[in-house]
Amino acid sequence: MDSVTLRGVMDDDLPLFFEWNSDEASVQMAAFTSADPSDRAVFDAHWARTRSDPRVVIATILHDGQPVGSVLTFPDFGSPEVSYWIDRAHWGKGIASRALALFLKQVDVRPMFGRAASDNVGSIRVLERNGFREIGRETNFADGRGAETEETIFVLDGHSTE
Repeated sequence: MDSVTLRGVMDDDLPLFFEWNSDEASVQMAAFTSADPSDRAVFDAHWARTRSDPRVVIATILHDGQPVGSVLTFPDFGSPEVSYWIDRAHWGKGIASRALALFLKQVDVRPMFGRAASDNVGSIRVLERNGFREIGRETNFADGRGAETEETIFVLDGHSTE
């Protein structure tokens, strides 16, 4: 059986993250991305800030020992929010669901929020499989689509170590 594990982000992961985050189909599906996913300088600055922020918990997702994505939690307007990205070549294999389950065991701060473009069925399923429930919807400008896009907002309630 294939395995999904998490480990800390290493410098060697960043070129892969950039490649995956620049994939046109992935950007379209995620919707809420940077304005120009192909701008390496912006990407590098973002990841330097992300990795140095003590409020951010981040991991590289491994499938059978190979990096295939990332998962992180960050403060969004003071509340913890989860985000994940999987290399498109690995979509539909359940990797994101398993990785998020592992991550949520390590980061048990609750409530935890999550968001997905309302038409991103795969990402919505990942959140729901991990116990997140829909609490609302809003429409915001999505740079990845260059258009207003509906976003579904989720929450995971439960135990908090804070």
